Amino acid sequence: MKTTSLSHSSGPMRMVAQLYALTKPRVVQLIVFCAVIGMFLAKPGLPDWRPLVFGTLGIWLVASAAAAFNCLVEQKIDSVMRRTSWRPSATGEVATPVILAFSGVLCSVGMLLLYTQVNPLTMWLTFGTFIGYAVIYTVLLKPATPQNIVIGGASGAMPPVLGWAAMTNSVSAEALILFLIIFLWTPPHFWALALYRTEDYRKSGLPMLPVTHGSEYTRLQALLYTLLLTAVSLMPWAMHRAGLIYALCALVLGAVFVSYAWKLLRNYSDALARAMFRYSIIYLSLLFAAMLVDHYLPL
Repeated sequence: MKTTSLSHSSGPMRMVAQLYALTKPRVVQLIVFCAVIGMFLAKPGLPDWRPLVFGTLGIWLVASAAAAFNCLVEQKIDSVMRRTSWRPSATGEVATPVILAFSGVLCSVGMLLLYTQVNPLTMWLTFGTFIGYAVIYTVLLKPATPQNIVIGGASGAMPPVLGWAAMTNSVSAEALILFLIIFLWTPPHFWALALYRTEDYRKSGLPMLPVTHGSEYTRLQALLYTLLLTAVSLMPWAMHRAGLIYALCALVLGAVFVSYAWKLLRNYSDALARAMFRYSIIYLSLLFAAMLVDHYLPL
């Protein structure tokens, strides 16, 4: 079972720590990071401070609300999985009405900030992302199909589009390329996790691909997606929207990701699957960071 600092808290601070844990901080950090990169890439020069600050805060609040709602919906599933059984929603330490109210307040405040301080388009796109993740993916797709993470990945790929819209009040082709990169990154990222957590998912009853189609098929799909991802990651350079710095970084980062997937297909181990999962997070962070560097230091 995962250990956290929650056990060392008491009183009001314990409740604060429990609610914070329900927002899945590490996941939300990556979401907000990608949204902020989208803000910086949307226009030449430095972004305006108001949509940068309030857009970041609003997206962070709504993403946190979606994560808390996800914990609420999946509390029974989380309780039988070693990776998630520690969550306050799964243990029953935080009551359902509290989680629902907490999620509702975060979502409402976040959308209000986006509507009044950024623009209505960003608010509606962010709310649509909330519905896509918290309802369409979590409630409908995840328990129904092994392609849940592929289809549901659309909501997870939205952050750079939200950031772009916050700055420009529009969605351009460049923003959609960023969306496509994360969309293609999502399946191998989650399948690597599902491979070394297969028994957890089997116990939960969720039809994740390793459970329904086996390990070898999942590993093959992960390899194919990493190959496609690497090709698509070069689109900004091919369309003259990024320079040599980004292109070289995309090639190197993609080659490492593909090598992990290839090794996983040829000679599976839980340790290798875990390493690929961890690298996938590093890959996306460095790829978007390379876009930012290239944006201000083009070659």
